Amino acid sequence: MKSLWKRVHARNFRKDPLALRVYTSRLLGQVPDLVLHGGGNTSVKVKTADLFGKLQEILYIKGSGGDLATIKKQGFAPVKMDVLERMAQLERLTDALMVQNQRAAMTDPFAPNPSVEAILHAIIPFKFVDHTHANSIITITNTKNGAQRIREIYDNRILLVPYVMPGFILAKKVFTMTRQVNWHQLDGMILMNHGVFTFANDARTSYEKMINLVTEAENYLHRHKAIISFPHQRTKEDLLGLAQIRRAVCDKRGKAIIAHLNTKNLSLYFANHPRVSQIATRGPLTPDHVIRTKRIPVIIKDNPERDITRFAKKYQDYFNRHAYKKDTPAPLTCLDPAPRWAIWPGQGTITFATTCKEAQIIQDITEHTMQAILRAEALGGWRALGEKAIFDVEYWDLEQAKLRETRKTPIFQGKIALVTGAASGIGRACVEALYRQGAAVSALDINPSIKTAFKYPEVLGMVYDVTHSEAIDRAIQETVRQFGGLDIVISNAGMFPPSAAIVNISTMTWQRSLEINLNSHRMLLTACIPYLRLGIDPSVVIIGSKNVPAPGSGASAYSVAKAGLTQLARVAALELATDGIRVNTVHPNQVFDTAIWTPEVLKARARHYKMSVAEYKTNNLLKTEITSKDVADLVCTLAGPIFAKTTGAQIPIDGGNDRVI
Repeated sequence: MKSLWKRVHARNFRKDPLALRVYTSRLLGQVPDLVLHGGGNTSVKVKTADLFGKLQEILYIKGSGGDLATIKKQGFAPVKMDVLERMAQLERLTDALMVQNQRAAMTDPFAPNPSVEAILHAIIPFKFVDHTHANSIITITNTKNGAQRIREIYDNRILLVPYVMPGFILAKKVFTMTRQVNWHQLDGMILMNHGVFTFANDARTSYEKMINLVTEAENYLHRHKAIISFPHQRTKEDLLGLAQIRRAVCDKRGKAIIAHLNTKNLSLYFANHPRVSQIATRGPLTPDHVIRTKRIPVIIKDNPERDITRFAKKYQDYFNRHAYKKDTPAPLTCLDPAPRWAIWPGQGTITFATTCKEAQIIQDITEHTMQAILRAEALGGWRALGEKAIFDVEYWDLEQAKLRETRKTPIFQGKIALVTGAASGIGRACVEALYRQGAAVSALDINPSIKTAFKYPEVLGMVYDVTHSEAIDRAIQETVRQFGGLDIVISNAGMFPPSAAIVNISTMTWQRSLEINLNSHRMLLTACIPYLRLGIDPSVVIIGSKNVPAPGSGASAYSVAKAGLTQLARVAALELATDGIRVNTVHPNQVFDTAIWTPEVLKARARHYKMSVAEYKTNNLLKTEITSKDVADLVCTLAGPIFAKTTGAQIPIDGGNDRVI
């Protein structure tokens, strides 16, 4: 591992210790082999005058949950050193009291909560302290004879600390172990199965000590041929199987989730390992990961529902084994028993999460875990912490407190939607509304701008012509591949042909209207049904038109196609009800911020009714203008829980039309 320190950058901060602390923290944070997604912590001790001019020593430590890769000054919590040092001398201290008193000792009430390792940072007698979860070092500690190997690499240059719970217990352990230790003779401190600390009175030395210790561990792995390459493997994907797995996990978790399939070489190699069931179920790389991944993954064999049910049963047994033996004044609440990741031989690995961001975090953690397991196996055997130690972190008081917090969840959190005609107008508004309410969305349009129309990781913009069945199939496959299934379909793609009397309509115009406004919707529905059957509260919303109940002269090509589409939706509601799939239709009218209503079309229709454009725009009983957002809000309501027991409905959104009424 190479040092990323740049003197030309660092010299800008030489008179500002906290700015220098931010700089080296980011150097650590940008290397995934050192820390992942909020892992690790750093600190600096600074002497400063208080409001009354009295000099006091302050520990600036990374705030709880902060990310070293992007941390700023505001991400550090300033805590009075004398309070932390006195806390270290206590015989006992509960986590709740530790957090409360650390918070009370802060000099900035608006800063984040200090890391649970604040006391440990305080008792290390150096200005700068760095703590990471370096993969190479933790891998070695998680092998047979791990402590002996660490001694072999570092001799007496490091303080080797047996695993204990993070927080006060760890700080107290180190405080006791180092009463007779000369800290200046140490290059660092390694916590078994947990991580590594380095320290110095200048930022560069502390940072580069970390790089050097990690490099020594990497060299040790190389010398012992514990660096694994992963050959390219090809697989025949099973997307319906993926949707089935997602459905089973959703059932156990009690809510919708995203299931992201990982088919990278590492994932396929690991999933196809002949002993994967044994090596993957011994525990996580470090206890910190259990909050994201649970202790072990589920192994998918030949029956996903049975495998996931068995996993849930074993998780409940794991909880029962340890929860009722724990010395705690309050009973613990069992977390949901659903897995957070799966190993699927022949296919790869799957991460389960409520958002795409969370799914990516879990995937990153599991990739590092798989690599560590394979290296440890090559080194002599993977040996993770026992399940009781993992349980204690998973059910830590601080995590249970978070569980008791009331948080409002968006109604479509974890749901997967597909919207056609999504580049503009009603389709675009539907994508935005679904995203705001928590859904992951595939946005389809023939317009290439769809690929860059949305800047959210939960929205997948794809260029497809929905009049071609092959294109529809590919779009749905990509949706399932990316998100794991399909729950909501908004069938919106359409066009408004030029107005013409029946005797003047060309065969090409007529056929084109039928092709886009009717046939494409049938092909989409046909292709989606197998996945909707495996969806969570599956729902289809068809975008019809006022022209169905109240057609206008000169619009036969459009009106006939939309009438056929409405009839298709009615039949679909009849046929799909036994699968729990709801099919409803909305009939918008005069939604003028859509691609259909070009200035030319708008002028022609206003002229046809002998009105001005302004009069035509509010030509309804409520004298109001209908927007794409209005339609999207209605569509989301139809697809959501309020209409959970409604199917086959046709709902106008037109401001009140006397011809329809």
